[in-house]
Amino acid sequence: MSGSSPAARLQRLFEGHRLTPTQRRIAHCMVRRAADAPFLSSVELAELAGVSQPSVTRFAVALGFDGYPALRRHLREVAPADTGGPAAEDTYNEYQQAVRAEIENLRQLSDLLADPGPVERAGRLLAGSCPLPVLGLRAASSQARGFGYFAAKVHPDVRVLDEGGTMLYDRIDAARRAGASALMCFALPRHPKEVVDALAYAQGVGLTVVTVADSAFAPVAGHSDLLIPAAVGSGLAFDTVCAPMLLGRVLLEAMCDGLPEAQARLEEFDARAAARGLFVE
Repeated sequence: MSGSSPAARLQRLFEGHRLTPTQRRIAHCMVRRAADAPFLSSVELAELAGVSQPSVTRFAVALGFDGYPALRRHLREVAPADTGGPAAEDTYNEYQQAVRAEIENLRQLSDLLADPGPVERAGRLLAGSCPLPVLGLRAASSQARGFGYFAAKVHPDVRVLDEGGTMLYDRIDAARRAGASALMCFALPRHPKEVVDALAYAQGVGLTVVTVADSAFAPVAGHSDLLIPAAVGSGLAFDTVCAPMLLGRVLLEAMCDGLPEAQARLEEFDARAAARGLFVE
């Protein structure tokens, strides 16, 4: 266990426990601050998660510990021997630390993909849905548009839902009436309430929700049939999302495996692009 990333160890620690929404919020915060988690006091963690200090204590008990000190002691015991706490990064400037944090997020994603089962299942669900709605609002809108841009090259009907408002529900309804069976969602912090509500609505009309989120304990987890986490970096003024973007490309690859015409569609596009002189070689 000590050979895996801090975030991966926390994910495994939390798995299998029935947590309340407040406790999920604490878990989500700890995953995002995985490197610092073993060194945070209960008061510090409560402030970071926006909950009360007694909530942190109840969270630790829900995980099977006598209290928060026992949980923190456990986290320190399973941390790699060369972990020196937050001060270990002091030799790097803030820009380097942001890059190193993203490298760690990608390592965590690599560890997660050692079991390809969830991604393969997601690929089948996405390939089998026609049309395929792809949802992403605010910070996640660029991820949804990027996924939709490439997916449209191999999938016959991709519908990007990157704007909220009352029309969002109409577009979900339209996709469902047209035959959609699944919805792809990118959910990144800060999580808009509108996304959580839209996923609940999508499930209510019979869509299977596949979600890429920054944590398995993100607010959208309760309305996702299949959630695959990919951590974001929070060391800069605005989050960095290399891992969610890469996971989106991995899901595209898995989706292509489920689309018999994918290769033919790509070759057809390349031929048309060459005939139009679309790209500068």
